[in-house]
Amino acid sequence: MTFRVGLLGHGTVGAAFDELLADRAGPIEASTGLRPELTGVLTRSAGDFEDILARSDLIVELIGGLEPAHDYVLRAMRAGKHVVTANKRLLSQHGEELYDTAREAQVQLRFEAAVGGVVPVVRVVHETLAAAHIERVHGIVNGTTNFILSEMTRTGASYDDALREAQRLGYAESDPSDDVSGRDAAAKMAILARLAFGAAVQLDDVPYEGIEQLTSGDIAYARELGLSLKLLGSAERIDGGVAVRVHPAFLYGDHPLASVGGSFNAVTIESPTITEITLSGPGAGGSQTASAVLGDVISAMIPPPTLPAPAIGQPLVTDVESAFYLHLEVEDRPGVLAQVAEILGLQGVSVKSVVQKGLGDDARLEMVVHRVLESKFLAAVELIGRLDFLRSGPRVIRVIEETF
Repeated sequence: MTFRVGLLGHGTVGAAFDELLADRAGPIEASTGLRPELTGVLTRSAGDFEDILARSDLIVELIGGLEPAHDYVLRAMRAGKHVVTANKRLLSQHGEELYDTAREAQVQLRFEAAVGGVVPVVRVVHETLAAAHIERVHGIVNGTTNFILSEMTRTGASYDDALREAQRLGYAESDPSDDVSGRDAAAKMAILARLAFGAAVQLDDVPYEGIEQLTSGDIAYARELGLSLKLLGSAERIDGGVAVRVHPAFLYGDHPLASVGGSFNAVTIESPTITEITLSGPGAGGSQTASAVLGDVISAMIPPPTLPAPAIGQPLVTDVESAFYLHLEVEDRPGVLAQVAEILGLQGVSVKSVVQKGLGDDARLEMVVHRVLESKFLAAVELIGRLDFLRSGPRVIRVIEETF
């Protein structure tokens, strides 16, 4: 018996899915009793959506962006068709509408490939650990930025040189702004927070910082102290609310995410029931993403559907505690450290370690402070930034202190 699949989009992932579906149709039929076949492909220059919709049992949306993907997905579900998508932007901005529509139409909406590439974090959080009370989900969810930071660490390359290498190898787009700014990771963390906590988190609710301002000096500091520098996404329960954010962070060597290099993604899930588990695998690439999409198609061929329960109201926490690294380019004169330490102390910020390096025009202070509310630390940094002996603005990176 044939299971008819309509494909929207035939770029890198779409073409890889097309090829993979044809290659695996036989084994899938042997295990499910249904043979998936492509009934039509919609591209910018060919295909008709209404025709494809009428001839399909399931629609795979790989167009990306908001429109027309948003319109097509809604129309497909309202027509009684299952939908598989890899569109994290669509889910992070219109998730509740999509979930409600799928529920009303009694169809499946699956999106494993939207987060983490081939890493099955969506299924694990939403299905495997459905009975666990998840306290925290954090990880490396953007393969492009992880490759760039790994390359800077491995070769000593500058940010610009590492980005060019990522583009040459196909890990970064010609316009990498969504990746390097942290926006792509923020969209994925909004989806994970929704699944883990049932909170109606959207992309606009997630504060994010990227890696554009990181330097080879930051990498050198990390290497000197046995740290690694990663772009991390985090979603956690705090005081009855939910905090979701994306930012660069230093990790100590025994943290499970510290050794994840190249374009790999990795996500750590923490719960009192399971302690913690870490999932890791390739986070970028057409064939890897296509494999996750096909996995969702197979799941949709076998009912019943699984959808997130309706969202529940939970406050979003934006002021959280963290340790921080502070880098200051300063004039080489007496009293510099004392003034910086005084400002930190007045804001209740305690210094864990400090290093003075260089002389003359190369003088700088590098310090790590103990965990403190972000608002207090950033207030101190703002005051420090006004001091007349600074040669450039302060640079701040979070430090993750957990050990496992």
